[in-house]
Amino acid sequence: MPLAQTKGTAKPEGQTTPPFARFTRRVEKQVGRSSTFILAISVVVLWAASGPVFGWSDTWQLIINTGTTIVTFLMVFVIENTQSRDTQAMQVKLDELIRANRTARNSLINLEEMSDADVERMKAAFAALASTGRKERQAAPASTPG
Repeated sequence: MPLAQTKGTAKPEGQTTPPFARFTRRVEKQVGRSSTFILAISVVVLWAASGPVFGWSDTWQLIINTGTTIVTFLMVFVIENTQSRDTQAMQVKLDELIRANRTARNSLINLEEMSDADVERMKAAFAALASTGRKERQAAPASTPG
């Protein structure tokens, strides 16, 4: 099936993007900023500074433990979503490069969908090719620039 040319036809974010994907993109952009890191450090410093006020109580410790656990739990889903999206986009780009290159092996397209055994066979085949290539380069006489 021929691929349609999509150059310059990207839809603005939000038209067909699911709500969770839009949400994770916004969170990803905010969390990746240095100001968010500074905010997180500030919260920890404020919490630590409030220790004497609360007498270093179990409740005081529970506040930071609960807060960090909730944030960590939620961020796992955001990170997984963004990494999955990035990986899928990278695979599509690599598949296009393989498809467009006449000397590339089209069998490598969708390699990520193959079984582990198939991937291992492909890996062994390329290791053998690399080994053969090294031997050929070592056996070839060095050419002198002319």
